[in-house]
Order: sequence, then structure tokens, then C-alpha cells
Amino acid sequence: MAALPRLVCASSVALVVWAGFCSAVCVEVPSETEAVQGTHMKLLCISCMKREEVTASTVVEWFYRPEGGKDEPIYEYRKTNHEFPSRFSGRLQWNGSKDMQDVSITVLNVTLNDSGIYTCNITREFEFEIHRPLFTSSRLIHLTVVEEAGEDFTSVISEIMMYILLVFLTLWLLIEMVYCYRKVSKAEEAAQENATDYLAIPSENKENCAVPVEE
Repeated sequence: MAALPRLVCASSVALVVWAGFCSAVCVEVPSETEAVQGTHMKLLCISCMKREEVTASTVVEWFYRPEGGKDEPIYEYRKTNHEFPSRFSGRLQWNGSKDMQDVSITVLNVTLNDSGIYTCNITREFEFEIHRPLFTSSRLIHLTVVEEAGEDFTSVISEIMMYILLVFLTLWLLIEMVYCYRKVSKAEEAAQENATDYLAIPSENKENCAVPVEE
């Protein structure tokens, strides 16, 4: 049991170090692809830049394509934010970072009609001394909007494992309590038997049992 606090402490330290390391690193994480009707959905679009590419002007264009339809512009960032007239008018929010590596947007109050394909186009013009190269990239997000949130398989497994661990710890605690109780009971019985045997010895034998004292 003494090793448990040390294990928790070591895990906490490792988590802090890992978080500090990851906070300084750009990771291109894919966006979630399922949203619940009436909630806010963040369309994640991350395009990492290398250290020598930090000085650059960035243009971000967001498009939406319904099933069987064509791409239509819905949002643009070109030094300032611009929202195009569309079904999303008044429901789009910029969530990009200052370094323009995260150029995500959020759709507010998602509806069932918002299902479709979202395209995030990033264009960067790098400011080198000799030339200004352009870099372009795209991210596709196939979004499905559902009426109610489904049970996540991972969360179900986590809950099952939590209950199994709880039952195991409870049984282990009961076993420890029974073991300690039996050990204490045996010690008390042994003490009572010794006391009974001592009382059953005649008085003269008790005197003989005394340890002689050397002069």
C-alpha cells in the first residue's frame, strides 16, 4: 500500500512533463465527425508550421457541400473574418489561434440539415528574403448530425472496467478484514487458553515454576 502514493506521484509528474512538452508542439489532430442536434460543433482544422515557416501571411477558406450538391463558401479569414451569406448565417464562430496554426470554426446550434462535407483550405505565403513561396493544404470533414447522442463504446468499456475494479477492491477489503479478524480471534483464544492453564496449576507447582534468583 505504501507504493501506491509513490506510483500516483510519479504518474502525476510524468503527466505534467508530458503536458508541458505537448503544449509546445503542434499536432494535426483530426476533427470529430458526429454532432448532436442543437449543440455547438467545432470543426477542427490544424495546419502546423515549421520553425522557419512562422513568418507567413495566411488565408483560410471554409466550404460546405451537402449530399449531392456543390461546394459553397461559408467562411473566410483574410486578415479579418468574413462570413458568407448561407444557411449558416449568424451561426459560425472563429476559433483559430493567434499563430494561425489552428484555423478552426464552430457551428452554433447544429441542425440535421448541417450534415455534409466541410472543406478547410489553407494558403500561406512565406516571407523569405529572395522569394515568397505559396503553400496550400486542405482538410475534409464528413459531418453527420444526429438527433440524440449515442452511447460511446469507449465510455461503456471504461464504466465496466471501473465497476470491475470497484468490486475487486471491495472483495479484497473484505478478505483483509476477515483475515485480520481471524488472526486477532486466534490470538485472543491462545491468550485465554494460556491463562486457563496457568490458573489450573496447583499453588505449590506455581511456586516451583518461579524462576530462581541467583545471589
